[in-house]
Amino acid sequence: MIHELYGHLLRIVKVFKEFNFGLIIEVAVNIGILYGACKLLDIFEKTVTDKMLAADKNNQLVKFFPILTKIFKFILFFVIIASFLQTHGYSVSSLIAGFGITGLAVGLAANATLSNVFGTISIISDKSFKIGDYIKVGSYEGIVEDINMRSTKIRTLDNFLTIIPNNLIANTEIVNVTNGHKRRIFETFGVTYDTSDEKLKQAISILETILRDTQEISNDYTVYLETLDSSSINIKVNAYVKTKNYAKYLKEKEKFLLAAIKEFRAAGIDFAFPSQTVYIAKD
Repeated sequence: MIHELYGHLLRIVKVFKEFNFGLIIEVAVNIGILYGACKLLDIFEKTVTDKMLAADKNNQLVKFFPILTKIFKFILFFVIIASFLQTHGYSVSSLIAGFGITGLAVGLAANATLSNVFGTISIISDKSFKIGDYIKVGSYEGIVEDINMRSTKIRTLDNFLTIIPNNLIANTEIVNVTNGHKRRIFETFGVTYDTSDEKLKQAISILETILRDTQEISNDYTVYLETLDSSSINIKVNAYVKTKNYAKYLKEKEKFLLAAIKEFRAAGIDFAFPSQTVYIAKD
């Protein structure tokens, strides 16, 4: 009985001798370091995200943080594994070369996606626009409904949802209408050629009076006799409505035009329209 017990103990000791406790401890330490570093990255991401959202709840930069965190975790994992293998006599050059070839293949396959990601970074870093802004991009214009890693969604004036890849937007002229402090009224009032000198001066005075008496229009307006057109004498109005809201701008412009039409008619000033006079010579 004692002899059998002694034999079992010898076998157990032999098994423990075959174990490399130093290697096990080293693996455990590396796993602990990796786990702790990943936790620190998660905490850092959450802290920065909360602070940026507290300052601006529509900040789009926070969309990149989860991706950046995953990239850093992967790099950290790769460095720890490579260091561990290198320490124990394994060559990591072939591993690095393999990752390089794989990365090149993935990069070529995902060229369009990466282009859109960099386009998104460009849009956000330049603060070109944000959700809710009214913008013009190429032939499209409307309200920005969403900005994601691949594209920007714009609700056009026709109420259509237009999705534009961010790499195209980043390389296109962008007009942010919302960021304008005021909107321009640039109108031409054409009156007939039989309008007297006094009536021309009166027409200019009428327009200036309407602009001056309208609280929603800035006082840096200009009214002037612009040109003698083929069928009209043109008076130009250059003024600004004190609003960034497009709908409000349209209503204020409408009020101005209606008031101008009413005053011109009351003063007997006729608007011109395209016309042609034909002279017939007698033999």
